[in-house]
Amino acid sequence: MNYIHTNRAPAAIGPYSQAISVGNLVFTSGQIAIDPQTGNVTAAGIEAQTEQICKNLAAVLEAAGSSLEKAVKTTCFLADMADFAAFNEVYGRYFTTRPARSCVAVKALPKGVLAEIEVVAEL
Repeated sequence: MNYIHTNRAPAAIGPYSQAISVGNLVFTSGQIAIDPQTGNVTAAGIEAQTEQICKNLAAVLEAAGSSLEKAVKTTCFLADMADFAAFNEVYGRYFTTRPARSCVAVKALPKGVLAEIEVVAEL
């Protein structure tokens, strides 16, 4: 088991790792729209937040020796299902290989963000 960390993605805001690789898979923790340079959520709106989330995930997966193209499963959390179409538009530009996915609405997300995504990918 390998613990993955990169400064190109936000540091964990709790007692967890950015990702862990086991065998030929990497499991990311959920990423939200924190800008890794400032440590704050600077993106406003679902599109901009989804862009930041995908950039954060790409950095974590790259640090693990993987990529968004090797994603096999994502789990997506939305604060408001009314954002689903706009979220999908940005998500689809990053996850071009169309991994399996679950997408659910939740009552609230950390730091009041609008979305969170976690990924399982091949190494």
